[in-house]
Amino acid sequence: MADAKDPRILDSRRRIARSAVRLFQRHGYVATTVADIADDAGVVVQTIYNTVGSKAAVLNLVLDTTAAGDRSPTPVVTIMQERTSAMGGPHEVVELLADWFAEVHPRTSNVFRIIHEAAAVDPEIARLRARREQSRLDNYHRAASALLERGAGSGASQAEIAATIWSLGHPVTYAMLVGDRGWTVQQYRDWLAHALHGCMGTRPDEPGIAAAP
Repeated sequence: MADAKDPRILDSRRRIARSAVRLFQRHGYVATTVADIADDAGVVVQTIYNTVGSKAAVLNLVLDTTAAGDRSPTPVVTIMQERTSAMGGPHEVVELLADWFAEVHPRTSNVFRIIHEAAAVDPEIARLRARREQSRLDNYHRAASALLERGAGSGASQAEIAATIWSLGHPVTYAMLVGDRGWTVQQYRDWLAHALHGCMGTRPDEPGIAAAP
């Protein structure tokens, strides 16, 4: 695999990701070929294999790129670590999580739909989805740790807090409430903040909860 930090490689990966998501949305994952993506991105097929990998790897790149937004190729976990470290009390961490989910889900909801549809017919994508789900849950252990360090959690364990964040902030939950039920993103964000505050024993107007000595 080529050096991912090479500016030329980064540019190729960005163009490949942009072309891939456009074609996946227009024609579907299964019907889109690596050659289609290469042609749309203005690269040769081998460039995709050298800089990204298989078509499943391209879809994985699309999700990473879309989730990070303007910060791409910075990993989402790095973005969230930076934001969390700047937070004071546990209530601020909860508000940060609600803001993040309301920011990222509108960008990624179509990509998750593509992954869901592709996983039904492509075992490689099904494995990719399973890995991403586990990775997302693992990453929420970091947020759970930040909340526990700040005295939140209402007696819940780190694993329980991570599972709460994972389930309430799950893209499927967003899709059902905003996509199916017609909620606005703001309504979703406010509901999520309220639900997380309730689970974590925090309130948005509290200055913070001191951790036990």
